[in-house]
Amino acid sequence: MANKVLIVGSSRGIGLETAKQLLARGDSVVATCRNSNSEVESLGCEVLEGIDVTDLSSLSGLKKVKDFDWLLVVAGVLKRDGLHDFSEESIRQQFETNALGPLRVVQAVKSSLTKDVKVGLLTSRMGSVADNSSGGSYGYRMSKAALNMAGKSLSIELPEVAIRLIHPGWVRTEMTGGTGHLSVEESAEGIIKLMDNLTLAQSGSFFHVNGEPLPW
Repeated sequence: MANKVLIVGSSRGIGLETAKQLLARGDSVVATCRNSNSEVESLGCEVLEGIDVTDLSSLSGLKKVKDFDWLLVVAGVLKRDGLHDFSEESIRQQFETNALGPLRVVQAVKSSLTKDVKVGLLTSRMGSVADNSSGGSYGYRMSKAALNMAGKSLSIELPEVAIRLIHPGWVRTEMTGGTGHLSVEESAEGIIKLMDNLTLAQSGSFFHVNGEPLPW
């Protein structure tokens, strides 16, 4: 059965590729982006422009999307801040986008989060306390740890909605400067597989895109 998928953050990288793969297999996609984007528009799916996860008022546009089966929140920002270049503003920006952003999105569409809807929140293993062996990147690590906690809490507050926290892998995208172990195609394929297999019994779980559970 085909799914209707709302992807928040589709202008490039993982979000754009995930939209492409879903459309190729016959799913319908509503793709959001902050600004006009010719590559997203060329996909032939419904596009919502002006959606910014740091701007609550812009998210009212998501209420136009009805009866979706999946919600994927992909939008995120990475800055490598350490003690040597400490910036409170950088850390705040990452919290606004990576932690508060997805929570704002869920709040905006909560009336549509009915039984059998699946929610995928793209997080990072850098938000794992147990997995932190290199330190640094304070804003990114802290914001993703906060997102992980939010996702777990949402799985309890929304018991009929299956929620999965997904580490997309270290992907060769603009965000990572083209470094990484996975292509965007491989990452998107893994994300879709994790969402396909998600059940209510796994709601609130934290998984690597390769299918392995991750420690908190």
